[in-house]
Amino acid sequence: MGVREFQDRKVAAGEMMVQQASHANASVSAGLLRGATIYSTRSRPDYTLESAPDESCDAEGVSLLPVVRVDPANLMRVLRQLVVIAKRLAPRIAFKAKDSILLLNLADILAVEAEGNYVALQHRHRPIPYLVRESLSSMAEKLKPYGFIRIHRSVVVNISAVEAIQPLPTGEYRLREKGGKEYLVTRTYKHNLKDLAQLWLGPELLCGS
Repeated sequence: MGVREFQDRKVAAGEMMVQQASHANASVSAGLLRGATIYSTRSRPDYTLESAPDESCDAEGVSLLPVVRVDPANLMRVLRQLVVIAKRLAPRIAFKAKDSILLLNLADILAVEAEGNYVALQHRHRPIPYLVRESLSSMAEKLKPYGFIRIHRSVVVNISAVEAIQPLPTGEYRLREKGGKEYLVTRTYKHNLKDLAQLWLGPELLCGS
């Protein structure tokens, strides 16, 4: 065998080894891809390769949850409103009357009026008010978180019982409760009328408040 013939066989053997290696790599790649499912998510342009030998991937079920941006200040405001609403859910008031302690739903108390050293609790279903020995200022402070506002130096009303307000030429207001009873809202306390509703529609209704 000459030198040239030996070199030709050596080159041929090298080429054969390269071809066999290429076939082997192709077989391995095919084995890795066999049984794999390629699917795309709706909100992403790229693709994801997952091994799923025995399961099929439903592309319709693949989605990302929407991202909702919340302003922290608005969130805190809503949370404070929810706290106030929670306090107003079926609260009750307890007080001593003669030889017993009475428990009344605050929703049934229409107004609280000063009566000397007492306060008179005007009840929705009782023509005669309940008398409690306490100052109106102290009672107004206790009832404020539960939807009661002071409209006069001697009157506190339940805002849920207010039906209408009427401005007067004197700069005061007349307030009417459900059932027809009316109270005078003095100029000192008329700014509290804004608490009667969570939402006021139209232009400013409370002049000078």
